[in-house]
Amino acid sequence: MRKETPRTPTRRTLLGAAVAVAGTGALAACSGSSSGHGGHAANGAAPQGYLDPAGKEVAAAEKKRGSGGRVREVRLTAAETRLDLGDRTVKSWSYGGDLPGKEVRVTAGDTLALTLANHLPEPTSMHWHGLALRNDMDGVPGLTQKPIAPGADFTYRFKVAHPGTYWFHPHSGTQQDRGLYAPLIVEDPKEPLSYDKEWVVVLDDWVDGVAGSTPDAVLKELRAGMDHGDGSSGSSGGGHSGHDMPGMEGMSMRTEEEKKEKKKPAGPSRMMMGAKSDLLGGDAGDVKYPHYLVNGRTPQAPSSFEARPGDRIRIRFVNAGGDTAFRVALGGHEMTVTHTDGFPVRHAKTDALLLGMGERYDVLVTAGDGVFPLTALAEGKKASALAVLRTASGSTPKAAVHPKELNGRLLTADKLRADDSVTLPSRKPDRTIKLRLTGGMAKYDWAFNKKPYDPDQRYPLRAGERVRLLFTNTTSMWHPVHLHGHTFTLPNGPRKDTAIVLPNATVTADFDADNPGLWMLHCHNVYHSEAGMMTVLGYRA
Repeated sequence: MRKETPRTPTRRTLLGAAVAVAGTGALAACSGSSSGHGGHAANGAAPQGYLDPAGKEVAAAEKKRGSGGRVREVRLTAAETRLDLGDRTVKSWSYGGDLPGKEVRVTAGDTLALTLANHLPEPTSMHWHGLALRNDMDGVPGLTQKPIAPGADFTYRFKVAHPGTYWFHPHSGTQQDRGLYAPLIVEDPKEPLSYDKEWVVVLDDWVDGVAGSTPDAVLKELRAGMDHGDGSSGSSGGGHSGHDMPGMEGMSMRTEEEKKEKKKPAGPSRMMMGAKSDLLGGDAGDVKYPHYLVNGRTPQAPSSFEARPGDRIRIRFVNAGGDTAFRVALGGHEMTVTHTDGFPVRHAKTDALLLGMGERYDVLVTAGDGVFPLTALAEGKKASALAVLRTASGSTPKAAVHPKELNGRLLTADKLRADDSVTLPSRKPDRTIKLRLTGGMAKYDWAFNKKPYDPDQRYPLRAGERVRLLFTNTTSMWHPVHLHGHTFTLPNGPRKDTAIVLPNATVTADFDADNPGLWMLHCHNVYHSEAGMMTVLGYRA
């Protein structure tokens, strides 16, 4: 059992290459230099009618984030490696051979200068999930930068303005569903909370390197839809319960040539069948993962966090999963929620939390005397992950332990309220952008407004506007929707950058257009986004 010490070729790839050739304007250069902005060169004209991701408006917004603070220099290497999951090792990709990658910690007001060296066999990138940062450092290949080629490096340099719990990961294909992720903790120089210790808890679902599986192979299987290429439908024997089935008739129209081109995916089938959750509105997920992890460990060999009875512990939860919502609880403890997605909320007590992919929650607990399971239930998937809080000697809880708190009071984002210090002023929206979440499992054609991702397809807005995003989920699947570079406010609710949109539901999210550039908006289910559920909000020039 590992101990933890306190405070420690896809659609996107092809489109990115195409847009780089066509020239969208200034894309960050892949450079071996770590000076300046990673060798960034603002070459060519800005995207017609839209602001340049490295233009003067972006520079002016960065300047407004203030001067001063220290420069925090970090160097990371993304490379193929073997990872120890506790009771087994797997071959995967990671940052520095660690899973999760080593935590990066800065103070609000600092400048982060992180150089990423790419030792992977394909191009990569790095997105700073949840941060309001300069647009040319957002890490979206084909939109805000060129992909970092194998053997090259790139320096991401930007002012870190807001304290909170964040994380970083690639925005290149399915790479995030390997081991390429790490927490980013931005400390508050005027921290209002009082606590003794901090425990960063990263949740994940794991498939890479298990029985020959890779995320790319999983995506290939899913994109084949419910027809597995052998003339038989994967829906036989009960089907993919809860998934959209309209359009199945189109599957039988595939030509024999198309079927022959479909090769059997690497490893066993990972298509999820019959995963149901009332909390998620029915269907829980697409992918049948062999393992679920807390801080890179399986429940058979969990990590442990040591404290003393009576210690006040701040737990920072991050869901880094690809296709799994987690319901989390700490056995024998009540949690007080203090933040979500980096922003403070009015404190709320709960027994359990629900985290969609990309979401973060901070909680306070007062440690009891003993050994306690922190269980992350893979919602609707009949499996769980485990870590241990240890304040005394005693045996480790069993891998499948199910603390009663998991079935107690459950808190979701809609029940929270923003702290007064971060509440957006009341204001009518200047612009409403209507986004229907469309698609289904049959054709695996996830999209916004039935339009799969195209970097040249942009929803326009202008600086200074109050923008309302109206998400209407017309699918039978839940989607965690994430906006880059901004935080939005849910109605009478918290400030967030990622929100769960349940099937047949509508979610309203308001934000101020105060960070110029071209910004991604997408489902944070890795496989849904790669199938096409991504789009761009673009500031007009």
